[in-house]
Amino acid sequence: MFKKTLRLTDRVYPVAAVLVLLCLWQIIVSLAQLPSYILPSPVAVIQALVSDFPLIAAHTKVTLIEAATGFSLSVALAFILSIIMDNFTIVKKSFYPILIISQTVPIIALTPILIVWFGFGMLTKVLVIILVCFFPIAVSLVDGFAKVDRDYLNLFRSYGASRIQVFFHLKLPAAAVNFFSGLKIAATYTIMAAVISEWQGGVKGIGVYMVRAKKAYTLDKVFASILVITLVSVLLIYLIDYVSKKVTHWK
Repeated sequence: MFKKTLRLTDRVYPVAAVLVLLCLWQIIVSLAQLPSYILPSPVAVIQALVSDFPLIAAHTKVTLIEAATGFSLSVALAFILSIIMDNFTIVKKSFYPILIISQTVPIIALTPILIVWFGFGMLTKVLVIILVCFFPIAVSLVDGFAKVDRDYLNLFRSYGASRIQVFFHLKLPAAAVNFFSGLKIAATYTIMAAVISEWQGGVKGIGVYMVRAKKAYTLDKVFASILVITLVSVLLIYLIDYVSKKVTHWK
């Protein structure tokens, strides 16, 4: 009973806080009579979202395809590299510091260079997403593999288990919690990375829609696209969290 009440309050409080903030926002805009090109009201944002929904949906679809492609490739590449790093110490010592340093490079500075090399097409967007999402997944997996209890490893080896058996029956389940933690961090960056790459140049995508709306001073449409990006990102995180609970049910 207590746990159910706690779960309910965990959900109700954030929703109530958001509603209070939206009410304050609406009141401030109405009382100050702010023009929509400075700060649109929440009602104006919802109206813009409804009136422009087919166009926003078409642009969002393109962004989602880019995000899904980049995210999937990030997971695959992170798995391959982390397995190699786990099995070959020299590779881990060589590339792990590079992985850390690579995250200090601002992605917004790299995007124009990638555009020069690969153009305004989907490839550039996917590469930007991989550069952003690959690191948290790879690092979480490498750390997860490294944290496997030595006693369990020795037990498996004493029974003559092969490397593949150790990996699938011990290391992979042990690293699953770390993996999903990294996956959730990467998921928060996926849509953002796609939008940043679209800001730099492109034909379609929610980022392109935002740039066009900003140039037209229709800030209600800019806020509407921000709302869509936020909702998609939150849904993605909830989906990963749901899968995580199903897969790591022993946690």
